Amino acid sequence: MPYVDGFVLAVPKKNLDAYKDMARKAGEVWKEHGALDYVECIGDDVPYGEQTSFPRAVQAKDDEIVVFSWATYKDRATRDAVMKKVMDDPRMKNSMDNAPFDGKRMIFGGFQPFLELH
Repeated sequence: MPYVDGFVLAVPKKNLDAYKDMARKAGEVWKEHGALDYVECIGDDVPYGEQTSFPRAVQAKDDEIVVFSWATYKDRATRDAVMKKVMDDPRMKNSMDNAPFDGKRMIFGGFQPFLELH
């Protein structure tokens, strides 16, 4: 089974087009450096929960939309190599400095799948 990186963040609705442009370019870089898949999803049914929820996790404001994304790799070693190449890629330099969202509220992590049903 592939290794998975997951990301959750809040994007101001007014910046959604800029985020989509940034995500498209980032996805191309990830894929070029070895990611198997790169997927970006805009929240469509993500209610604000009383205790926990996607919006709460990223401290989404009323004028923001939750984005959930992931990338897959052959394995953890490949992911580590891809991430190093992505972070060293000149196209990605300063991308977080100019990001159309608050990167401090982004949640991310690597996951080892244990079950996959098709």
